[in-house]
Amino acid sequence: MRAWLYLIAIGVAGAIVTTPAIIVLLLMGGTFHDALVAGLATLMLAAGLAVVTMRDIIRCGLAMIVCFLALAGLYVTLGAPMVAAAQVIVYIGAISVLILFAIMLTQDKAAPSRLVFQTQAAPAAVAAIILAVLVAVAVAGTDWGSVGALVGAATTDIALHLFENYVLAFEAVSVLLLAAVIGGVFLAKRERDA
Repeated sequence: MRAWLYLIAIGVAGAIVTTPAIIVLLLMGGTFHDALVAGLATLMLAAGLAVVTMRDIIRCGLAMIVCFLALAGLYVTLGAPMVAAAQVIVYIGAISVLILFAIMLTQDKAAPSRLVFQTQAAPAAVAAIILAVLVAVAVAGTDWGSVGALVGAATTDIALHLFENYVLAFEAVSVLLLAAVIGGVFLAKRERDA
């Protein structure tokens, strides 16, 4: 019975993600590229909503990874593969895994049923509405025709600058994250032994 519920949930999620892409492609006359951007943006928004609405914090972390993956896909479709690679390496490969390890190692199963950040829904909704209005104003006031060339040049410059001058800093951050994971394991083990 539970497998059928998962299949139904996957079907509904697929329909939610693909519907804007189909609308852009068929009804609005967009290209496949436009439909892909619409589908990835919808996936990112749905995963972001799942992060802040789910009760199980492990599933919230997994939804956060899906949100980061959709954002990396958007970067690729918009012509910034270097930024997408950094998104996957840093946010999915390091930060998300670190957060999930910290949650799994330190969370007690007798935790409260309602998470602390879920009790702040009203202020978060007001902040989200304000942010949405600011983003809409910025999108409406941008000359999108000249942005493409600037983004491509900036991405190349950033990649060269980061990987020529700051490779050691990237490696130091990876060692720092490893030390944080080891410290979390040590603290969780020490609390259980006590």
